[in-house]
Amino acid sequence: MYIKKPIITNSGDSMENMWGKIGEIAGKVYHLLEEGEKSLSNLTKILRKEGYSTNVVIMAIGWLAREDKINVIKDNKKWIISLK
Repeated sequence: MYIKKPIITNSGDSMENMWGKIGEIAGKVYHLLEEGEKSLSNLTKILRKEGYSTNVVIMAIGWLAREDKINVIKDNKKWIISLK
């Protein structure tokens, strides 16, 4: 019988913990976007100051995009993110 082991990330967190973190950061991103559109670099800069990694911030943005909550548009050389 095969017993499925939890996936562990490089930081030592299980994927279950990661889903919670990604969801938490998605909420923070959403609230930041309530103030107006922001560039991807601006969002990651703000959230990195709060201790979140760029990779997890990008995962949270992907979560919101998949849930059809945000617009993601490439404007020249930067990505602009806004609420729908």
